[in-house]
Amino acid sequence: MVDPGLFGVYVHVPFCRTRCHYCDFVTYTGMEGLRRPYAAALLEEAATAAAALGPEPPLVTSVFVGGGTPTVLSPEDLARLLARLRELLPFADGAEVTVEANPETVEPAMAEGLAGAGVTRVSMGAQSFDDRVLAGLGRAHDAARVAAAVATLRAAGVPALNLDLIYGGPGEDAGSWSATLETALALGPEHLSAYALTIEPATKFGRLVATGRMAEPGEDDLADRYEAACSALAAAGYHHYEVSNWARATHASLHNLTYWRRGRYLGLGAGAHEFDGATRRWNVDGVPAYLAAVGEGRRPTAGEERLDGEQARFEALALRLRTVDGLDPGEARSLGVDPGGSQATELRLAGLIGPGPGLRLTGKGMFLHGEVVARLA
Repeated sequence: MVDPGLFGVYVHVPFCRTRCHYCDFVTYTGMEGLRRPYAAALLEEAATAAAALGPEPPLVTSVFVGGGTPTVLSPEDLARLLARLRELLPFADGAEVTVEANPETVEPAMAEGLAGAGVTRVSMGAQSFDDRVLAGLGRAHDAARVAAAVATLRAAGVPALNLDLIYGGPGEDAGSWSATLETALALGPEHLSAYALTIEPATKFGRLVATGRMAEPGEDDLADRYEAACSALAAAGYHHYEVSNWARATHASLHNLTYWRRGRYLGLGAGAHEFDGATRRWNVDGVPAYLAAVGEGRRPTAGEERLDGEQARFEALALRLRTVDGLDPGEARSLGVDPGGSQATELRLAGLIGPGPGLRLTGKGMFLHGEVVARLA
């Protein structure tokens, strides 16, 4: 089950000023001397990747420049990247163009450069509006810097903003989380994302937990925070369209919907992944290795996998149930799930699947998404 009408481009910028205590992404601090060569290499990889799509490449419906912190690159380099993609590939009318940013990197020149380059959406890592929690997470900004960055982006004319939040961080309690939600809503973003803190082994938090110097967030506390977010955002008029995402009307993230609907997407940059509808590929993680491969005129592919029928079925079930649309009866049956069967009925009685002939998770079901998918599969 692949959505043929969606085609995204993901560009990974792996550089950050500092590394947050929870981060398990492909990111590197320092490397200032490699940033300009990396930006130039992205243009070269884009040309190689576009040529491989043939004489009639699909219309690009979304671009997402993520990281890392893409806004540690210069606004000129980001503008050249987006302009080059438009030269190489046809863009659909109204294509969504998102760039991730951290608040401490958003200055007027950057904001104006993003707006001038046709960026339609900036996704900013706020994480919390409690300075104690921000410090505990290892963030490089305070709460006031988020508000200042939002004002700068608005003044520059960036059309839409997303704020990323994390709940369950060190020092956070119910009151702190409630205040974070209230402050975030007061800034009026078109989109909000809220993610539970997860402890990954290869992070500072992972090492602290492994040695007993830090406790993992409690499941009951995380459930309470999630419920608080659902309630506050619904009251403020935001549509809960995916497990961790809320948006005002017409502002759902089209690029993320491309992932959840198993649309195709191109992946550019160190550590980037891509999917052509059948095969998933990923690039080398290291920046020097990435630069060397692109310098030789080839895609820097590190590996690939082709899902078999059962794997593809499970992935489609898991991804589609992340969204509020869920699956209609025919779609559910095509994935081997009986929407009127015993498992689905038990999950409805438990309040995890809503009423109706298809399969759509409730708010409680979204929080327990993994458990629901495992039961249905």
